[in-house]
Amino acid sequence: MKILMVLTSHDQLGNTGKPTGFWLEEFAAPYYVFKDAGAEITLASPKGGQPPIDPKSDEPGNQTEAMERFKKDPAAQKALATTIKLGDVKADGFDAIFYPGGHGPLWDLADDKNSIALIENFYNTGKPVAAVCHGPAVLKAVTHQGQPIVRGKRVTGFTNSEEEAVQLTDVVPFLVEDVLKRLGGRFEKAADWADFTVVDGRLITGQNPSSSTSAAKELLKLLQ
Repeated sequence: MKILMVLTSHDQLGNTGKPTGFWLEEFAAPYYVFKDAGAEITLASPKGGQPPIDPKSDEPGNQTEAMERFKKDPAAQKALATTIKLGDVKADGFDAIFYPGGHGPLWDLADDKNSIALIENFYNTGKPVAAVCHGPAVLKAVTHQGQPIVRGKRVTGFTNSEEEAVQLTDVVPFLVEDVLKRLGGRFEKAADWADFTVVDGRLITGQNPSSSTSAAKELLKLLQ
């Protein structure tokens, strides 16, 4: 079982002068769900190398068991520091693709040609595609049989009310919920910050950081 995890390379939060990147829990939790299931994990990012961790995700109040485990795991840290360039990745040989969120993907992965082509390749060859929180933004320009991949599909992602709660509604280039709805996705959501994952065929989406583990577990179910 080989799983490709794709992380953002974008580290600037719009014009705020503040840093962003990927959300550490959304990488760490799925990483260990896959690892503990015996999966072989490959990490990639648009620029390759160490992807930027959103410093907010590593604040004391946001610590989780998976993050603590990651901090004591030199092998995982090395894997993260040496992600391969997305442009060098081929879908062949992988069984599934997973996108952690954080605000970074809104700026790079959402319109990344390599990412779009990979997702379409995975999906068209019957392989599952999973994304959590802001991760579903990567589906924005992805099509299937000439239509947006999310059209008519049950999907979720970081909600407008969650974006409002973190006061970034006017900073982000677009709102995940709005885009998924505009593309014809049947957007579903639970209460803000609740664990909520939606599966529709080969498409798996999680609402927020709390949904990272459940999204990863649903992906494993499809692979087993």
